[in-house]
Formats: sequence, structure tokens, C-alpha cells
Amino acid sequence: MRLTALVTQKKTAISKTSMLKPGRKAVLKELPAGFLNGLPEEDQKAISAIVGVPVRLSGYDEDGRLELEFVEPNGTFHHIYVDRQYVRATKSNSRKLMKRRK
Repeated sequence: MRLTALVTQKKTAISKTSMLKPGRKAVLKELPAGFLNGLPEEDQKAISAIVGVPVRLSGYDEDGRLELEFVEPNGTFHHIYVDRQYVRATKSNSRKLMKRRK
């Protein structure tokens, strides 16, 4: 008699869309081709600096693009719109691990 073991892994049911809600943090993975073309050099530098850094997802435009907002160290506000494929959600840090007292 031959026994076959079936091993399953429990997967966490987290919808990607539920993680991309306005007000949450998101990461711009890469810039779309030609995204910086025609922009002033200061804006090009500021936008390039946020690639890979969590920024605030403000919402969506009528075409479904994500609106990301960030503030430069000098206080200049920026809003950029990018397709979903260039953005990833960040994990919620609302649950911080705390050490138990002994």
C-alpha cells in the first residue's frame, strides 16, 4: 500500500486592493519610461529620490492611476500619478511587536 502525503501551506488572505487604500503608504518600484521627460531638473531629482521609498497614497484619478504624494526636505509638496504596475503596497505597521514584562 502506498501512502501519499499532501502538505498544504496556509496562505494569508490579504487582497492587494485592500492594501492600496488612500491614506496608506505605497512604494514606487520604478519610474515609467519617459516619466521625467520635460520636467524641471529639481522635480526630476525629487521624483527619482522617492523610488523604493514609502510615500502616501492620496487616491486615484478618473483613469485609475494612483496619486502619490510626498514632501521634499525643503517643504515642497509633490503629487504624481502612476499606473498600478509601478507601485507596490507596504505592509501595515499598525501591529508592533511588544516585549512582555516578566
